[in-house]
Amino acid sequence: MRDVVAIVGSLRRASLNRKMTNALRDAAAGSLAIDEVAIGDLALYNEELEQDVPAPWTTFRDRVRRADAVLFATPEYNRSVPGLLKNAIDVGSRPYGKSVFSKKPAAVVSVTGGALGAFGANHHLRQSLVFLDMPTLQQPEMYIGGAGKMFDEEGRLVYDDIRPLLKKFVDAFTAWIEKTR
Repeated sequence: MRDVVAIVGSLRRASLNRKMTNALRDAAAGSLAIDEVAIGDLALYNEELEQDVPAPWTTFRDRVRRADAVLFATPEYNRSVPGLLKNAIDVGSRPYGKSVFSKKPAAVVSVTGGALGAFGANHHLRQSLVFLDMPTLQQPEMYIGGAGKMFDEEGRLVYDDIRPLLKKFVDAFTAWIEKTR
């Protein structure tokens, strides 16, 4: 079983992206162990902090470094990724030459309550992943719109029509990890 770290670009307890990450974890049972890493306590990236690295940075970097692959789950803010997610990418990719992301297989899912499935954020994030040298799963694409109706009050997936897509996605991601590692 491959160890996948999930980076969720939302702080909300009721985050649709977190709920979808949990649904993907369930769909991946037996093939991928998906574990979310916290990013809400990461100080804004400032190169001067490399002199006395904040403990949350070290925890985050170590967890990503240990993982076989990275799953990014992002909402869309102003047609891009949330600043929280961009900061996590900056913390993990610095200092120059010591990126914890380099060569790690990646996949992107973007989830929103709206109709477009955070298409803009998904593609904007992919631009960063190219620079980070992360081979990123291309198909199936995961732009999930209308997600507010897919989960119950406890965050469990209740929209059964999407389960085949989630299974297809985790199977493709599992194969992608094996191919690119």
